[in-house]
Amino acid sequence: MKLYYSPGACSLASHITLEEAGVDYTAEKVNLRDKTTESGASYLAVTPRGAVPALDLGGGEVLTEGVAIMQYVMDTAKPGHLPALGTLQRARLVEALNYVATEVHKTYSPLFRGLEGAAKDAQLALLDARLKVLEDRLADGRGWLTGADFTPADAYLFTVTNWSKPMGHDLAKFPRIEALRAKVAARPSVAAAMTAEGLLK
Repeated sequence: MKLYYSPGACSLASHITLEEAGVDYTAEKVNLRDKTTESGASYLAVTPRGAVPALDLGGGEVLTEGVAIMQYVMDTAKPGHLPALGTLQRARLVEALNYVATEVHKTYSPLFRGLEGAAKDAQLALLDARLKVLEDRLADGRGWLTGADFTPADAYLFTVTNWSKPMGHDLAKFPRIEALRAKVAARPSVAAAMTAEGLLK
């Protein structure tokens, strides 16, 4: 398998998941501006969407969308590690992954486009509202986002909330999310993926 990624982008969550799964894989950096890979190939030949992550499975199969990649990797490499398909627990995992993808990740996205003034303030307020839902969910004392076990949802939330600091967004008002982030950061898989992407020295 080969993961196509951009350092610190949402693909970091898939990178962490591959490390968690302990699978044999390679990773290639993508320049998202000019849609080329580190080896000089056209990234649009890998996926016409031109976005990361993409996971080349071999045999002409390329899987895109982090939510799909993370579940596929864990289900195939570590069967039984995630809740079983068809259970409420699995639905809760899918619920969390999709909430991070559609409500949190997508609320950060406009901030990358240089919003200023009232528009930026409004976007940050919306982001705070989205994060408060997760902060409140963690109030029951659960160990991780979906319950007692670490899942790709935790890796995904960690990845997108990494974007707060460079945007001047203060996470201090979300102490439970901050505590969760610290737990995720302490995992060897996270250190390995971040080091590979040049995010840790």
